[in-house]
Amino acid sequence: MIIGNGKLITNDAESNFYDCGAVYVKDNVVEDIGEFEEIKSRYPDEEVVDVKGRVIMPGMICAHDHIYSSYARGMAVSRPTVDFFTTLENQWWTLDRSLTLEDVKLNAYTTYFEAVKAGTTTVIDHHSSPNCAEGSLFAIAEATEDLGIRASLCLELSDRDGKEIAEKEIKENVDFIKATQKDSKGDMLHGLFGMHASFTISDETMEKAVEAMEGVYDGYHVHVAEGIEDEYDSMKKYSKRVVERLEGYNILGPNTIAVHGVTVNEREMQILRDTKTNVVHNPQSNMNNAVGAPPISRMIDLGINVGIGTDAMTQDMFESVKVGTVLQSHETADPTRGFGEGAYMLFTGNQNICDRYFNKPLGRIQKGAYADIITVDYFPHTPMGSQNWVGHVLFGMSGGMVNDTMINGKFVMKDRIITTVDEMAIKAKSIERATEIWKNM
Repeated sequence: MIIGNGKLITNDAESNFYDCGAVYVKDNVVEDIGEFEEIKSRYPDEEVVDVKGRVIMPGMICAHDHIYSSYARGMAVSRPTVDFFTTLENQWWTLDRSLTLEDVKLNAYTTYFEAVKAGTTTVIDHHSSPNCAEGSLFAIAEATEDLGIRASLCLELSDRDGKEIAEKEIKENVDFIKATQKDSKGDMLHGLFGMHASFTISDETMEKAVEAMEGVYDGYHVHVAEGIEDEYDSMKKYSKRVVERLEGYNILGPNTIAVHGVTVNEREMQILRDTKTNVVHNPQSNMNNAVGAPPISRMIDLGINVGIGTDAMTQDMFESVKVGTVLQSHETADPTRGFGEGAYMLFTGNQNICDRYFNKPLGRIQKGAYADIITVDYFPHTPMGSQNWVGHVLFGMSGGMVNDTMINGKFVMKDRIITTVDEMAIKAKSIERATEIWKNM
């Protein structure tokens, strides 16, 4: 089909922009792009989807999310949450221990609904459900395939619930990675090995995880120095900072995501750069947990590939990058910083990460890229073109403006309606289950 008659942002290598552009989609890839009338004349027999002046652009990528936190919306917590550690123990770890496989699948659906409605077409998730570790990633994968979204999944490994559960978490990660290597459902699914954080993983468990991954894969998804407590713990127990400890286990590398990096020092940033490890910034989460702001500007200056996620604070990547942009301006006390970093994370860093996990380009509209495309109900009141479209995206658009979401060549949302599953029936079941889960909180 042809999707056209709107401003077309490609985010390709040349940053091509068309004031009235069109995309020709064949099967699940972009076959051609250009001016609307030219594309129609080249392919006169194809169906034309007229977007009526809306912006056409690549689907968003969320480089770090937490499906398991879906029930937290509106949830009251009676236990104290006085610092980062007690917040983890009394809120998030109480929640994830309460989940069943039914909850896990419901959480996946409801998270994905909001993602798709905000124009996110690829989610890199970091899941946790220790009391139903076995089968949890496969349950999420069922919802992923059913809805039609693209995802990279992993399960959080931790010692906090004992050795038996930790061994199940190791096995689930490895089993899922092997399954996606054998059958990735048309390159819609990918697996990483999930780790919570250094302070919840002993040397013994770390060694077991690395041993289980030998000959399987070298990609991990791990929280790194989210709070200063993580660094203190690592120095006290191992006489190493967190990044140094992970490097010692060969966990870092081009296929690994180091999430947060709030308290990393210069030496740790150099290790992340030298190992080509990806860092993912989650600005709203860092602010909400009062853990500080990572040195994103310095990381990018050093040549570290930095992407951006939401940490489940929202599913709206437009919102996340806007906050990330102004946070860097604030943190550096430099009004010239922030904009470039936000643009890099959203339009380069996330794409670089996905280039390592998927077979065709994502986050770009170019010949040969997967047809993950959104239309945005955005009609600017100032000029918009090849030189300033990034500013319009960062400061003018929001997820609520997304009208259509195409993933892998199929409309998963059309005119704000989810087309693949019964959204309201699933939400009704989620409300029913959340009511029961909240009794544990």
